[in-house]
Amino acid sequence: MQKLKYNFFTANEIKPEGWLRRQLTIQADSLSGNLDLIWPDVRDSSWIGGSRDGWERTPYWLDGFIPLAWLLGDENLKARAKRYVDGILSFQKPDGWLTPCADGERDSYDMWAYILVCKVLALYGDCTGDERIVPALEKAFTAFHERIKRAPLHNWGKFRWFEALIPIFWLYDKTGKDNFSPLVADIIAQGESYPGLYENWQGAEPKREWTLETHVVNAAMAIKCDALASRLSGGDPDAFAEKMYSMIRAVHGTPNGHFTGDECFAGTSPIQGSELCGVVEAMYSYEQLISLTGNMKWADRLEDAAFNALPAPFLPDMWTHQYDQQINQIGCYNMGEKRVWLTNPPDSNRFGLEPCYGCCTANFNQGWPKLALSSFYRADDGILSAVFVPSTVKTKISGADVSVRLATEYPFRDSLLYIVNTSEPVEFALHIRIPSYADAVTVDGETVAPGTLHTVRRKWKDGDTVQVSLTLTPRFVERPNGLWCVRRGALLFSLPVKDKRRMFEYEKDGVARKFPYCDYELYPDSDWQYAFASDKLETVECDDSDGFPFSDTHQPLKIKAEFVPIDWGMEEGFEFVCAAKPRSEKPAGKPVTLMLQPYGSTNLRMTEMPRVAPV
Repeated sequence: MQKLKYNFFTANEIKPEGWLRRQLTIQADSLSGNLDLIWPDVRDSSWIGGSRDGWERTPYWLDGFIPLAWLLGDENLKARAKRYVDGILSFQKPDGWLTPCADGERDSYDMWAYILVCKVLALYGDCTGDERIVPALEKAFTAFHERIKRAPLHNWGKFRWFEALIPIFWLYDKTGKDNFSPLVADIIAQGESYPGLYENWQGAEPKREWTLETHVVNAAMAIKCDALASRLSGGDPDAFAEKMYSMIRAVHGTPNGHFTGDECFAGTSPIQGSELCGVVEAMYSYEQLISLTGNMKWADRLEDAAFNALPAPFLPDMWTHQYDQQINQIGCYNMGEKRVWLTNPPDSNRFGLEPCYGCCTANFNQGWPKLALSSFYRADDGILSAVFVPSTVKTKISGADVSVRLATEYPFRDSLLYIVNTSEPVEFALHIRIPSYADAVTVDGETVAPGTLHTVRRKWKDGDTVQVSLTLTPRFVERPNGLWCVRRGALLFSLPVKDKRRMFEYEKDGVARKFPYCDYELYPDSDWQYAFASDKLETVECDDSDGFPFSDTHQPLKIKAEFVPIDWGMEEGFEFVCAAKPRSEKPAGKPVTLMLQPYGSTNLRMTEMPRVAPV
């Protein structure tokens, strides 16, 4: 079995701090932390003996709720998670079968949910050390193998087969027993061959056609497929991941670190959507790829998605979310019969409890907690600092109790301070990823090259520190169709559009939408038809906070820029969807100075705009 380059710490070893802890607390206090109380598909789930959904929704929710509970150390959340795990284990059949379906339905059951709940149990085992988990998973995978010998993987299970390798390899790493290599081989043989699919890729052209092959969430997950399989095959874990990622980004990439898919690949137009499930699954792929490949480009890509595409489709209190977000988004509403989305329903960018489909309602929960779990990784010779979020890791090294704390307000500020505490002097390596997008970086005053891995190796004493300073300047980035956007470091910036809001409380399919988890439609209430009018960009640091790290009204970092009004116009047939590119780039007024704010802090926004000279 091929060894991991870096191993994950558990939620008992990593503790979020600063703005990240605040973000996780917001999540726990809002929709994510209350789905088991208010949403029938989780509250009354068949997984715990109820009558509602018995497929992916409860496992999806637990996949984020479990690490959230342990990262925050919240005993109430932990007890509620345990109730679900106890219920799932109590219904496991004597032969190991794990999902809530009748025995006669096993061969037709889509195994994706079976795979997902096995991942959840492994995660719970990491958080708790529960001795029931290893034998339960061993039995579950024995039953899994018997099933796919009779009835091969199909549908979602066929296209997400590689996710099963995560809990199988977890068992191997825990027990040292290589019992399931034949199962892994059969799973790989039955699953969709993504290397084969991308040899003759049919997904470059956006189509109004729903297929599993071009489904954005399948693709976001599959970026890591060959890297996971390489643990058994011994192949290069990075080669196909880079090929697939690069191919998708080239024709569907967005400036927020992700790619379009509403529901399937949708091209590079700034008014096409990106599904929230796709964002969190891409992030999870990058987190796994850091561990599997050791290549820090995946950490750059993880931050890019996490600080931009992840917060954008939520209102700041996280009680409501969008299914699809847009790069240029001037209205969020039910579009009616005519819709801009390729295959999604017309309400897909409305904010609510369950806009479009409920998968994102359950699945978004993993985004922030798993990012926190990826702040530090365990290295053979010490600790890797991969993602710059405020957090502390506590572990043992050579018998000594060691903690490394990263004190930072990054990505809103440019300095990092590592504080090491040890019970006794101990030697180890602190590996620090140096982001590729930095203009310049110093570590304790020493200049280091961007895009490298810098190692501080010493005999550490209690209270030792390492200071990292980043130089990040705002810059224009070219986009298709003659449009441009502004980035600074890991952050994308947008021109915010003020919104006027309509609230909807109602019931649908027996599920209430009521405040604070009601629906909202947002309409533009400020000018948005602009073009960039100068090359000058000025960073403005603000001492401004309302307790929400990605607030739409208070931001710690902005960029001052000059604009001119233009006649942009609406997409034909739509009242509140701006045209994919402006009708005219001719200045229609005098230059004005406006403030850009982080993309993730906007509800309505213009992000990609032309650059024109003022008259």
